Amino acid sequence: MYRSFFPRDMLAEMDRLQRDMQQAFDLAPTIRGVGSNGFPALNVGATAQAVEIYAFAPGVDPATLEVNLERGLMTIAGERRSVLPQPDTKAAVHINERFDGPFRRMLTLPDDADPEAVDAKLRDGVLRITVRRRASAHPRRISIQ
Repeated sequence: MYRSFFPRDMLAEMDRLQRDMQQAFDLAPTIRGVGSNGFPALNVGATAQAVEIYAFAPGVDPATLEVNLERGLMTIAGERRSVLPQPDTKAAVHINERFDGPFRRMLTLPDDADPEAVDAKLRDGVLRITVRRRASAHPRRISIQ
């Protein structure tokens, strides 16, 4: 008996708009990277020998991925193409929560990261980037005489 004044599509659109606006305000740069809730999701960790970066990018064509390192700033960029029907077809999309389009994530690496010792591998939608630290930066024991 209850009749809504707005179709469900409108409420879903308003919810998506609210999430997008909230994410826009959450993108404050930090020393660990730019923002949270971005695409691709990042996990960053470090050992005494290397910095490990995992970028979770399912559905991204490896040919569109680009990893750059310049002056301690790493950039991961690419594009995830839409798998939805094109607008000229007669198919209707009711919910679209999957991100598609170009993306760019940036993060600052520590000063001891060696830009000449970077390895990147993509497997099962996970991009693993290993940046080794310079040998001079490794901890060592000093003998006392």
